Amino acid sequence: MSDDSPSSLVPVRSSERHHICALFADVVGSTRLSQTLPLEAYYEVMVEAVQLLILSCAANGGDVLQHQGDSVLALWDARHTPHALEAAFALHDRLGRLVVAKQRGLHLQLHAGVACGEVIFGEIVGARSAYGTPLNLARRLCDLATPGEILLCEETTRRVPPTLVDAGRREVPRGFPPVMISRLLYSPSRGDMKIG
Repeated sequence: MSDDSPSSLVPVRSSERHHICALFADVVGSTRLSQTLPLEAYYEVMVEAVQLLILSCAANGGDVLQHQGDSVLALWDARHTPHALEAAFALHDRLGRLVVAKQRGLHLQLHAGVACGEVIFGEIVGARSAYGTPLNLARRLCDLATPGEILLCEETTRRVPPTLVDAGRREVPRGFPPVMISRLLYSPSRGDMKIG
């Protein structure tokens, strides 16, 4: 795989810094679903949803660093930020059409945060990990996002055509100073659009 491919994130040395784009995506309302659906049905829906998130990120060149419950953290080299945003668009569209959810009368939605910056890769008990501000910020942006929203940090916004963002200012809770946050404009008709 060449260094220009979207998923060329394997570090040469774990202590090296890497400029990445992090996408944190989370299924909205899964806690409520866990309390209202029979356990087997909840399991079936969540397995399909998370598998879809993982495969969609990978299909857009993302390196899925981790998943837990109903959320996924995927990374791209920062040069490939448009691929991360295309993945976020596609996730909204595909999750809304998930057959196993529709069969149960459910309409699943996603919220997501995208942040760019430097990380250092490492390994803990044989599992690959990464550390750096964009991972935490992507998670916090996801937490702030309403159902269907994709929120971007300021550095990510600079990598997106201005016609695709709605810039605003919000406070990021606990641990971050006020930062400029933008909303990536999404509509289902643009679910698989090309950004870059």
